[in-house]
Amino acid sequence: MKVRVSTLLWLAAMASGGMLPTAPAHAGAFDDDQARKTVINLRDQFNSFQATATQRIEQNSRTTLDLQNQLEGLRQEVARLRGQNEVLQNTVATLQKQQKDYYADLDTRLKNREPQQGSVEDRQGTSAPGEKPEYDAALKHFQAGDFKSAGNSFSSFIKKYPQSPYLPLAQYWLGNSLYAQRDYKGSTWVLHKMIDANPTHPKVPDAMIAVANNQIESGQKAAARKTLEQVVAKYPGTEGARAANSRLKTLQ
Repeated sequence: MKVRVSTLLWLAAMASGGMLPTAPAHAGAFDDDQARKTVINLRDQFNSFQATATQRIEQNSRTTLDLQNQLEGLRQEVARLRGQNEVLQNTVATLQKQQKDYYADLDTRLKNREPQQGSVEDRQGTSAPGEKPEYDAALKHFQAGDFKSAGNSFSSFIKKYPQSPYLPLAQYWLGNSLYAQRDYKGSTWVLHKMIDANPTHPKVPDAMIAVANNQIESGQKAAARKTLEQVVAKYPGTEGARAANSRLKTLQ
């Protein structure tokens, strides 16, 4: 298509006179405005993202702090429960020991109130509660050389427990306690009573020697010799027989 010369000349004149805007000028103005809008938009997006991120960080921090506080609370609760558990264990152990001690003491008390079956000088017998402690207490007086207290204790024991398996022994030691107090007649009477009631008791040879000693101290040497000879004859080979033999040798 052909363009008129007059039209071209007009356009050239307009351009040279600055009447027509050039295309690059319009394009630059549009690009700057669009760029500013883009920058502003990006800045707003960044600020929004930053605010959101900050909120989330703060929220996470608070959540983490809450979790830490809860964890510390749980730790303290566990420690408290452990402490309570230890206290309960100690309490249970104490109660179990007290219960064990109580029943042991109760069992001992009940046993002390019941007759006891046992052997006394190779002899079986049943003793009432309190017999052995009283007998032992009297014997301790004798062993300590307190013959008066021993005599009183053995005499009381004999009256209190006439059926006791300890009776022959109590009579024997009572006889020796009286001998030590120079009551030779009383000693001989008690010892003879013991011998007559218990002729096979292991202490009979010793009791007979004690009778011989009473007779010697009372000036009855012939009676003493006879008593000692009976010991040798009745209990040959025993310790009592040997002791009686030795006593006979010294008896003039």
